[in-house]
Amino acid sequence: MNLIIPMAGMGKRLRPHTLTTPKPLIPIAGKPIVQRLVEDIAKVTPETIQNIGFVVGHFGEEVEKELLAIASRVGAKGHIFYQEQALGTAHAVDCAKPLLQGKVSVAFADTLFRADFTLDVNQDGIIWVKEIEDASAFGVVKTDDSGIITAFIEKPKTPISNKAIIGIYYFKEAEKLAVELTHMIDNKMLVSGEYQLTVALENLLQKGVKFSTGTVDEWLDCGNKNITVQSNARYLTFLPQNGHAGAELVDAKIIEPVFVAPGAKIHNSVIGPGVSIGEGTVVVNSKVANSLIQTNTRIEDAALTNSMIGSYVKVKGYAGELSLGDYSEIG
Repeated sequence: MNLIIPMAGMGKRLRPHTLTTPKPLIPIAGKPIVQRLVEDIAKVTPETIQNIGFVVGHFGEEVEKELLAIASRVGAKGHIFYQEQALGTAHAVDCAKPLLQGKVSVAFADTLFRADFTLDVNQDGIIWVKEIEDASAFGVVKTDDSGIITAFIEKPKTPISNKAIIGIYYFKEAEKLAVELTHMIDNKMLVSGEYQLTVALENLLQKGVKFSTGTVDEWLDCGNKNITVQSNARYLTFLPQNGHAGAELVDAKIIEPVFVAPGAKIHNSVIGPGVSIGEGTVVVNSKVANSLIQTNTRIEDAALTNSMIGSYVKVKGYAGELSLGDYSEIG
């Protein structure tokens, strides 16, 4: 099986953090979002993932090396494909067309999920959905009583369905999808200036491909600072407790769930709940709750909550919420 992960978006809603780090490499509970996604897909896939294609912008050589290493860690060969222009979800998948052969999963890199299932590779196709109150900002599906999809609708203006497509797909014969993507792009079948994957799926549906729905227990978004902090806190609850082995704790109180990377130092401070702290970060005389702090940062005499702080940041004497990118300083 092959896996395609589109991740070329700029992550504008998560600035300033994405000015220096591509959104899929922002750490959630100690690992980059995209690594969490790859590992979670591998857990539910009964077949070996042979190839993983990362569809990126020009993120640089170091980022590409890290992505190839992520693929290697799950026993797959990594491939880098470039999306030169942001022309939509269908265009992003088409950029990895060499991997659209046989059984293929597609997972967009800002999607984290929690589910208890094993992917049924014998089905024509599976679209994972989550029922939400307002699905007008998402692609949605309509289904019959048995859960078979009868229609795909992109961002409906009227409430047609509350089953939102979360960004994870499976195709038993991905060559059929490749044909539809080529047809769309060759004929400039744009919707609001973009090539939408739901259009290709609807075309496949009309040609007899049978899609069923897969459901997830939880769907975690990483769209902006507040949501990313919430998703980090929630993901921590999925992991074993005592996530601070190897950290230096001196007069420190840890309120689980937390993740404190090996090499971090926590002195005379209260950490948690819902906190991730990266390698090399030092927290002194402070309280930190529901926050995500990256590497080599120093927090001193502070009381932080609902905060997202990058790497090589200095914070002193501040109380409240913060959103600081790399190399910032306050106090």
